[in-house]
Amino acid sequence: MDTVSTRALPRVLRVAGPLVEVEYADGVAMHDLVALGEAGLTGEVVAIGGGVVTVQGYEYTGGLAPGDPARPQGHPLSARLGPDLLGGIFDGLLRPLDRAGDWLVPGSAGRAGADSGGLSRPFTPSVRVGETVTGGGLLGELATAGPVRVRVTAPPDGGGAVEWIAPEGTYPPDAVVARVAGTEVRPTTSWPVRRPRPARGRVDAHDALRTGQRVVDLLFPVARGGTVAVPGGFGTGKTMLLQQIAKWCDADVIVYVGCGERGNEMADVIDEFSRLTDPRTGGRLAERTVTIANTSNMPMMAREASVHMGATVAEYFRDMGYDVVLIADSTSRWAEALREFGSRTGALPAEEGYPAGLASEIAAFYERSGAVTTLGGRRGSITVIGAVSPPGGDLTEPVTAQTERFVRCLWSLDRELAYARHYPALSWAGSFSRDAARIGARHAAAGDPQWAGRRARIADLLAEADRLADLVDLIGVAALPARERISVLAGRLVREAVLQQSALSEHDAYCAAEKTAALVDAVLAVVDRCRELVDSGVPAEVVEDVDLSPLLRAREEVGPDDAAGVAAFRDAALSRLARVAERTA
Repeated sequence: MDTVSTRALPRVLRVAGPLVEVEYADGVAMHDLVALGEAGLTGEVVAIGGGVVTVQGYEYTGGLAPGDPARPQGHPLSARLGPDLLGGIFDGLLRPLDRAGDWLVPGSAGRAGADSGGLSRPFTPSVRVGETVTGGGLLGELATAGPVRVRVTAPPDGGGAVEWIAPEGTYPPDAVVARVAGTEVRPTTSWPVRRPRPARGRVDAHDALRTGQRVVDLLFPVARGGTVAVPGGFGTGKTMLLQQIAKWCDADVIVYVGCGERGNEMADVIDEFSRLTDPRTGGRLAERTVTIANTSNMPMMAREASVHMGATVAEYFRDMGYDVVLIADSTSRWAEALREFGSRTGALPAEEGYPAGLASEIAAFYERSGAVTTLGGRRGSITVIGAVSPPGGDLTEPVTAQTERFVRCLWSLDRELAYARHYPALSWAGSFSRDAARIGARHAAAGDPQWAGRRARIADLLAEADRLADLVDLIGVAALPARERISVLAGRLVREAVLQQSALSEHDAYCAAEKTAALVDAVLAVVDRCRELVDSGVPAEVVEDVDLSPLLRAREEVGPDDAAGVAAFRDAALSRLARVAERTA
């Protein structure tokens, strides 16, 4: 750049970590991108006043100094969306990591995402010249390496007559494949990450997202389009649970955002996704997954961008009519980035130093979930699952407390369960699901009217066992009345035969709804028989001595959808109890 044009550029006035103050330039607007310094470091305008533009730097600002040039880009922080997202690994600014070498070069991308140099893909048109489409209307489909076909749609803010449509063939991602009312349409598009993509309207979310995790699907189900918070201290298994959800849930597309997590954990996630066979399609799980890896050693403020990037990517696939699960691990690291930048700007701190607008930021993120009718008339959904990592496991800290206000489900992880090697360590006393009633009605309409009753009975057995636990610790189980001793036994059977689940077991990592129902029915049948025995005068200690361990092993010894196999274990346990009744008659 020549000397004159360089002097015409606004200059950096002050640098304080990710906070950069720049001279005001005409035309600069809120949320516009600014390229900082000679390296063109990516920053975003977050405040304008007094002739000074405050920029939030998304890259390491070491070496940036007052007097360096700042180049306004004239557009907001945007995600470049296209077919190359599927199976890709990106940083918090949606720059591809699988082609970045060992390190990202600072300032290497102003807009990122689907790379313009991506693979050419087969295109199949869905309309003809002269037809009229609405905004978001389907124009054609692109085949991908996996089961998800990328649907090319008319721009959300425009529709009209199809003036030209590309014939069936193979095209690169940036090729023009249609022209609608004078607007060229390409498979790749760009969208500002802070602006939710429009939809025709929201619809009631009542279909359950099947996760394959019994404690979730049975006790704390989430509807497609719902929201979940997963708080838990260090070592309680948050990342493992979220990985299990990503592997086994019946969503069409998974968007996994590793926000501030350790690099080795993200490496494990990426490696496992790349090797895991998708149980739904037989292909690779990674082929329907978008991974955004913004690890703890990357610039902190890129965490703030990563969750919005993830939401925008999820909305892109939702608008194609897909069910998407957006996993953010963890939102606490995102909140810490907000606190860091707030302290730099001198914003008035609220509780524990977090900015006063923390609740609004959390609400805005979770509000991007939902089941919708898209502009093109299809139905799609985004289910948001956000991990929360409270310092010291304190569930009263601000991020956890504020998140609970805005979610439909809470899957609270319990340290004592984790230390007892009970996984998933999901606390049945500290969790809730506001979707359970609607999902129960949906199960009843689909031919399973007993679902709500099974759930209620299991919850009652757990609550009774928890009530007696402290008393058992104090006076011992032998001092309890016979029926209460059976209640303690029932709690153990529910925990070990139903709620525990091994992520490393071929048969137990995933559990179909039919097998879950069979396990619950088996445990309830055994508990009812035990109570009948003690009510008839059989000593409680005799019932407790019956070997029920085969029932506890049923979950790992029969296939993930083998309900009939569970019934055999149930019958064997009932036979043993019947022999006890015969001996004591």
